[in-house]
Amino acid sequence: MARRSEVFLHFELYREPDRELAMDYFVWVARNADRTVLIDCGFNERSGARRNRTMLCPPVEALRQVGVGAAEVSLLIVTHAHYDHIGNLLSFPAARVVVADREFAFWTSPLSRKPLFMTSAEEADIGALRQLSQAGRVDFISGRASVAPGIEVVEIGGHTPGQLAVIIGTARGQAVIASDALHYYEEMAQDRPFAHVTDVPAMYAGFAWLREQAAAGREIVAGHDPQVMRQYPAVTGAAGLAVKVG
Repeated sequence: MARRSEVFLHFELYREPDRELAMDYFVWVARNADRTVLIDCGFNERSGARRNRTMLCPPVEALRQVGVGAAEVSLLIVTHAHYDHIGNLLSFPAARVVVADREFAFWTSPLSRKPLFMTSAEEADIGALRQLSQAGRVDFISGRASVAPGIEVVEIGGHTPGQLAVIIGTARGQAVIASDALHYYEEMAQDRPFAHVTDVPAMYAGFAWLREQAAAGREIVAGHDPQVMRQYPAVTGAAGLAVKVG
């Protein structure tokens, strides 16, 4: 639980009562008969506890409960390098990692060590990303790229320098895993920037892009909104833990 004044940038400008706001944390799996792709890998118990976050189920265990073994993951898309998205990178031994070149360059630069940025990151997690790069397991993208059949990544920026969204083909059409380009649906609906942001104009542009995707009929999946768990059907045998999009 957080407060709205903690979540939205310059909340006082909206002249609204402050109140509690729940925040969920997600990882996503896209899979078919040929491959298993993981989008982000969640935070670990150490970094979560440091921030008083509640670990309901460790991500690797959550994946196991829906039938995905860590060794099955062949591709791991890092939407951005905050602690709650890359806290378990080394748990997927067969996975190649995709990240925006701009994102990697920023988080391995001295500027990223400023307190304003490092409050949302972990040295150990950045070290793991660097380690995978040195091992030749990281693929860098810029702009927009196809990373697997039916899966595209789009560099949006705003929240972080190389924030990615992921467009995935499903049985019902395309879905956009917005990650933290859209923490809550109301950000897109009301042009309401999130508190942690490196480029406010880019964040506004991201909201506009997401509205365009919605107008084109693509499903938009927010990055932390509890509404996600309410608006999609539960995965069989994993009610309260996992939902299925598309």
